[in-house]
Amino acid sequence: MIYVSIILELVRARPRLMFWLAALTQAALWWIVPAMFYAAPPGELPLTLAAGHEFQLGSLLGPPLAGWIADATFTAAGMPGVYLLSQICVVVTYWAVFTLGCALVGPMHAVLAVMLMAGIAVMSISTPEFGPAVLAMALIALLMLHFWRAIGEGRRAYWLAVGVETGLLLMTSYAGFIPCLMLVLFTAGTARGRAQLSTIEPWMAAVVAAILTFPHLIWLASARDQWQPELAQMFTLDALDTNLVDWTKLIGRVVALHTGMVVMIALAVGWKLTRREQRVPVFARPGTDPFVKLFVYYHALAPLLLASVISVVIGQRGLFGGAAPLVVLSGLAAVVFAGNAIAVHRQHMVVGVWLSWVIAPPLLAALGVVTLPWIAGTDLQVTRPARALGQYFSENFTRRTGRPLEIVAGDPEIASLVALYSRPRARLYLDRTPEKSPWIKPGDIAASGTVVVWNAPDTVGTPPANIRARFPNLAPDVPRAFERTVQGRTPLMRVGWGVLRPNETAPAGGKVEK
Repeated sequence: MIYVSIILELVRARPRLMFWLAALTQAALWWIVPAMFYAAPPGELPLTLAAGHEFQLGSLLGPPLAGWIADATFTAAGMPGVYLLSQICVVVTYWAVFTLGCALVGPMHAVLAVMLMAGIAVMSISTPEFGPAVLAMALIALLMLHFWRAIGEGRRAYWLAVGVETGLLLMTSYAGFIPCLMLVLFTAGTARGRAQLSTIEPWMAAVVAAILTFPHLIWLASARDQWQPELAQMFTLDALDTNLVDWTKLIGRVVALHTGMVVMIALAVGWKLTRREQRVPVFARPGTDPFVKLFVYYHALAPLLLASVISVVIGQRGLFGGAAPLVVLSGLAAVVFAGNAIAVHRQHMVVGVWLSWVIAPPLLAALGVVTLPWIAGTDLQVTRPARALGQYFSENFTRRTGRPLEIVAGDPEIASLVALYSRPRARLYLDRTPEKSPWIKPGDIAASGTVVVWNAPDTVGTPPANIRARFPNLAPDVPRAFERTVQGRTPLMRVGWGVLRPNETAPAGGKVEK
């Protein structure tokens, strides 16, 4: 008699129910934890929100769509809404992969593919940080689903969805051109794809994609003097001086992201079995069409390899555009490779590892926020008092000048939090790299004034040399100390600051208005 884990029995009997339980459980945990425990947004989310608040057609930070959506969500629902938006993208990604898997390998193997995705770090750990990579992940998953509907099933109406998703993807991330290029090459390189090119729908999809990306193309043409020097710098002789070792290290880091998935697969295969373990649950599907294998392997591996080569060429440590958009088909590729009959050995260990990847990361994140400041005195970004920062500096600026705070500059990590939570909402000026915040001109600072903030290591509050050079007339105030939401053994967050009054001064290189 075979005793089957309740989780695996649900996979066999109710695969769709199991999918929704798995996807919604992970999404709920990763929404509740940051909404309850994070006092400040993680990673580069504040920068994404600052760029989106300007509603620019583009900047050196990248295409604008993710920033626009994040800012609109933050305005409507606050930071919990942004965290929920991120989890919606994750669930959409899982749903698209599951639906694609149902069409390619059947519901049971499709839900196994989604369960394996929980073992990919970027799918289960970094999801609260909404940004271009998270949005691109969902768009690529939808693009693969609808591209299969169009080219694999011959349902030509889906080419319209392919065109829309391609345009939105290119408006989200420059790395979006990689899966789009792979899609074009796959269409031109397969008999089914070439047959589709004799119809009008693929060409209409290209027109739709071009229309959606047209606003950003206008910005690229008008801002040529901003992005061309940076692009040229990426392809200097120094940047191109790469070798196979760099590429191998990058591939190693990509493999490391799949650690949880690899562990589950290793436990499930039948090595060193005892006699009691001979009878195990088996999940079977009909034979897999060779075109299905080609589709899955190609779109799982080719974009990943191309992105890794580009990353090494331009000297980028991580994958170009982020790893999340490029690994959405990893679980499905593993299931296709496993064959038509998948036997799950050590089922309880496999299920335990899977549950740990779904439940443990958010719980550990919450535990870390509460305990690490006490145990190790760790300065966690998410425990910084973002609301207190915004309120204090915006109120002080208003009291001194009689005007609302409009611009914040200085240390990007602190300034982005002040700008995000000031009332009314202020704008962020990246004075170290002003070309990345083209929405602020030196004359704007002279006209509106600004608060300049930096991390103060002592009570004197002397501005760092780079800030003194950029704002020579800045008179620093006494540093302000803030308590974190979980202070523990961490030193108080001491922020140096100074006010540039309206029409008083401008950064070095700008005109001073008297």
